Amino acid sequence: MMPKEKLLNLALVVTSLFGYMEWGGDNHSFLFQAEAEVFAKFFSEPSAILHPFVLLPFLGQFLLLLSLFQNKPSRLLTFLSIGALGLLLGFMFIIGLISMKPMILLSCLPFLITAFFTVHYHRKTRS
Repeated sequence: MMPKEKLLNLALVVTSLFGYMEWGGDNHSFLFQAEAEVFAKFFSEPSAILHPFVLLPFLGQFLLLLSLFQNKPSRLLTFLSIGALGLLLGFMFIIGLISMKPMILLSCLPFLITAFFTVHYHRKTRS
């Protein structure tokens, strides 16, 4: 059976992929779709992805995936990942609140709730 830390980190990766974004009229995308486009541009146009709201979530997901290969996932990697991903998804959540877009709000909630429980779990089991 997978340790609880790994399950929480896997849940963070999965829930982060379903953030929903809308911009400029009829443009919309889930985070996993946007990441696929950004990843494709990485090879053809690397300078196009040099933005903190692009690089930080990638870094957060990479660190979470890296932690899944550790025997005991690092708390530091987990917290850094939550911070990196939380910047984007927290910002999206605030945008959803301000613009009254329920799809954006609801798409960010699973990640934010999972992040809350992950931090709570790690603080409770501090070793």
